[in-house]
Amino acid sequence: MAQVSDYTGLITSEHADKPNYMAMVSAVAGAFVSVINDIEAIPPAFDLDLAIGAQLDVLGLWIGLSRNVKTPLNVYFSFDTVGLGFDQGNWKGPFDPSDGITSLDDDTYRIMLRAKIGANNWDSTLVSYQEIMAEVFSGTGANVFAVDNQDMSMSVYISGVIPSAILLALIKGGYLPLKPEGVHVNTYIVTSVDDAPLFGFDVQNQFIAGFDTGAWGTSL
Repeated sequence: MAQVSDYTGLITSEHADKPNYMAMVSAVAGAFVSVINDIEAIPPAFDLDLAIGAQLDVLGLWIGLSRNVKTPLNVYFSFDTVGLGFDQGNWKGPFDPSDGITSLDDDTYRIMLRAKIGANNWDSTLVSYQEIMAEVFSGTGANVFAVDNQDMSMSVYISGVIPSAILLALIKGGYLPLKPEGVHVNTYIVTSVDDAPLFGFDVQNQFIAGFDTGAWGTSL
């Protein structure tokens, strides 16, 4: 960050002891310093990892994805409703509609934008799909992978951490824009236990594991 002292510190000793001169230089330099700092603050404000609010909306325009959903998502916190309890459902805000969320919060919107960026640059291979999903869900604890069913359909699996209710609703609603054209996603399977891979035979990794480690999957 630029400082006025960056410029007043260059004044020679013959003039540095003149208060009026120093005040004049400080005032003029201060105007340029403010402009420099404002300009330097623009790139971080539109960094996908740092942007919030209106700046994130601008990124959405560039990327091609709005934070507004077509149909309200009924994912508000609720007692006695599976998947909408503590650490799962979203708290209803003071201006949120009663029939569900219509505008995504910044953190969820950021995840969707990363997915859209990946879709915009995807080569439609399963290898790059895994790489994109690893980036999209980085830091969430969720491991997302897909299986080609060899019949123009694919299945998507989520192991590790169970995503939030709103993210699950977006995935189920087809808002995660990552699939080849003409290919149908016929099922989404999510682990039923946090911090656990999905149950499967003959595989032992963070995605699939056998008895005593793997968890049964639930279909969205």
